[in-house]
Amino acid sequence: MENQPLLKDSRTRMPLVRRFTYGVGHILNDLCASMWFTYLVVYFHRVLEFDNAFAGYVMMTGQVFDAISTPLVGYESDVSKGCFKYGRRKSWHLMGSVCVAIAFIFIFQPCIGCDDNTDTWAKFIYYVPFLFLAQFGWASVQISHLALIPELTSCEHERVELNTIRYTFTVVSNVVVFVIMWLLLTFVHSPHTMKPESLDKSLGPEDIIQFRYLIFIVVAIGSVFCFIFHIGTKEKRSRSLSDSFETSQSAVHSRMVWKDWLKCVQFYQVAGIYMCTRLMVNVSQVYVPLYVTDTLGLSKDYVALIPLVIYLSGFVVSSIIVKPLNRFLGRKMTFFFGAVLVLGACDWILAGNLGKQVFGVAILLGAGGSMALVTSLSMTADLINQNTESGAFVYGAMSFTDKLSNGIAVLVIQLIHPCRSGCCAACATFYQVIMAYIPGGAALLSLIVLATLIGTKIGERKPKPVLADHHGDNNTIQEPTEDLEQVKNDNQEELIHCTA
Repeated sequence: MENQPLLKDSRTRMPLVRRFTYGVGHILNDLCASMWFTYLVVYFHRVLEFDNAFAGYVMMTGQVFDAISTPLVGYESDVSKGCFKYGRRKSWHLMGSVCVAIAFIFIFQPCIGCDDNTDTWAKFIYYVPFLFLAQFGWASVQISHLALIPELTSCEHERVELNTIRYTFTVVSNVVVFVIMWLLLTFVHSPHTMKPESLDKSLGPEDIIQFRYLIFIVVAIGSVFCFIFHIGTKEKRSRSLSDSFETSQSAVHSRMVWKDWLKCVQFYQVAGIYMCTRLMVNVSQVYVPLYVTDTLGLSKDYVALIPLVIYLSGFVVSSIIVKPLNRFLGRKMTFFFGAVLVLGACDWILAGNLGKQVFGVAILLGAGGSMALVTSLSMTADLINQNTESGAFVYGAMSFTDKLSNGIAVLVIQLIHPCRSGCCAACATFYQVIMAYIPGGAALLSLIVLATLIGTKIGERKPKPVLADHHGDNNTIQEPTEDLEQVKNDNQEELIHCTA
């Protein structure tokens, strides 16, 4: 009991500055992801004048590159040792950030050397290398940043807090993009759109200057926060035998590699929930700009205003409500409420021409989406539990399902679009159906998968026995050789804080 005074030591919590510097480490990715999901399709379709199918091919190609990259990056991030003793997670994060910054600048610029007579296939091929570089970099940053969470703390509540902080900065990043876009659309015009009434028109080739300014501003802001992350976040070179006395006794028994995860039923259940969550969030984000202009007939500044409302409501929920809900109701009930809010928004969309009621829909989509997304990420951290040696692979596999499903969904939607180019009379109904049934269907499917987890604790699994090495009996379990009492004393503060 002589260590009891340590239980209330303030050092048991991660310092506020450390939590902040970790949280800003994904801002560059978040800013570029906002550009990707909210504006990529409308940019290539309306500004660069790709037809609907080719705009879908661009999105699908990027998503496939991302889907392939994420598990590979996750595996390599787990087994690599980092560059120049910098840390394996931060090394991948730095390399990915450079790739993202360079590639996105070229993606949101017109094809260099192309003109009006250049074939669309040639333009598409021009963008493919930048799509690969962007998605490889994005995956590297995402996976390394997520994989740091279980390594920075073993406390369940602190992991939720880090996910909440991370998502809060995601929301702030999206808000920044939409505010800047609204300002650019309102106050910055090309020489061909100097008339005030040009704001009432849909996006077109004349708006390319706004996207050019936007991507340069986004990359500059993201790079600053990337620097802050690398300066302020300290990655542990290696973990102790465990984070507590109890896990010290089972650490040798429970080590998992990627093959072991593929035999774990909960791995597929959590992946299904995460995939559905991303579908309901991302598909709605992709088609909101087209829904508000083509279905609701609102002016083009609403392509910034409505996404802004979605993310502001998400910010309120993620920063104030999600953590206490997870603490008092648990992961499953919190996720349930988030999915129900999304279903309510989808039902509202089906009501017909909403007009300004779309702001109410935006609030429900933002609140429900943020609640479900933060909780699904926390479920993933719970699934990993103490097996951080292969945590990046798990996050990579989750992201694989997310990216591939989103890419397929967008491509199919673009291929079944009733209008080959431009917008025809069928556009209004088409985007209404997409906004209602795709996110709503994903929310419903997520609840079905969630029901399969009732009665189970996420992350709880039978320890895997490890046979002794060649110096011992091959039929006996090898016991830890570390001084368990010393490990217990070293980690007692964090253990007690987490269970308090």
